[in-house]
Amino acid sequence: MPAVFPAKNAATWLGLTAELDIIAASGRTAEFWWRDDDATRPGAALDRLLRIAQSRALALAVIPQGATAALARHLEGVDNVTVLQHGFAHANHAPASQKKAEFGPHRPLPAMLREIDDGRARLEDLFADRFLPVFVPPWNRIADDLPAALMARGYRGVSCFGRRPPEAARYIMNCHVDPIDWRGSRGFAGVGQALKPLIGQLAAGPVATPPEPLGILTHHRDHDCGGWRFIEDLLAATRDHPAVEWRSASNIAAGF
Repeated sequence: MPAVFPAKNAATWLGLTAELDIIAASGRTAEFWWRDDDATRPGAALDRLLRIAQSRALALAVIPQGATAALARHLEGVDNVTVLQHGFAHANHAPASQKKAEFGPHRPLPAMLREIDDGRARLEDLFADRFLPVFVPPWNRIADDLPAALMARGYRGVSCFGRRPPEAARYIMNCHVDPIDWRGSRGFAGVGQALKPLIGQLAAGPVATPPEPLGILTHHRDHDCGGWRFIEDLLAATRDHPAVEWRSASNIAAGF
């Protein structure tokens, strides 16, 4: 059954479907993946996220310092969820005059790597095989020399936000769509604003080789009703489309 959208947003959603139809007609595939940030413990918002995801592959970026054993127990038997490493404490170390960053160019590399090692050990202990060593820096900002250092330590990928430049390393697995208006209301940005980068990237085609999957970024602890509705509608719009393939973070990292 085709997805049904509110009348005031129907044209925008049809714009997404039209781009997917073009991709399908050309014999290509639009690959998607899903990352949700800031998890530490169970709660109503996390349960809502898991209900909406159903069996869809979901990468949960967990903050190591705040991660609880209760979260690990809550995820037992939830086969579609993979845990990624979301920094260490989600603490800002940038000066007040600069954009927030926990692992930006503001501290010595050895100090950052010690924290990252400690965080990884905690997540491995809590989540065992559910943990995938992909590093997600808080605020999606990372020092230039850190990704290569992480890969040398056995990490499988690094995930920030924005299109991967053609010359970027293949192990960069970014997200591209965030429905929250972080610079304004901090609520839902609106269907048009949320879908704009997604439709734009589908229309422009791949800029990297191999093509990067389109990452959907959510924050279960911060979504309002509009944000939750957007997630549900996006999943409905892509669920049965022949051009769409939803991939897991593990599957993407396996190709690096």
